[in-house]
Amino acid sequence: MVQAYILIQTEVGRAAEVAERIRGIEGVAEAHDVTGPYDVIVQAEADDVNALGTLVVARIQRLEGIARTLTCPIVNI
Repeated sequence: MVQAYILIQTEVGRAAEVAERIRGIEGVAEAHDVTGPYDVIVQAEADDVNALGTLVVARIQRLEGIARTLTCPIVNI
């Protein structure tokens, strides 16, 4: 199991809408609209790194209103 935080910048005024739509995607544990340099922070999980990449690229980045994403895999050190 791979977990990651996905930091998302949205188009102006679209954070709440984007967070709500992301919450419905399989593999998304949580999605919160926040303030600061990013507009939405998502905690996601997938079976492996390739599945995580598919989740981000094929499911999340394609949503209307998303300008940019940054994926931060969780590591256990």
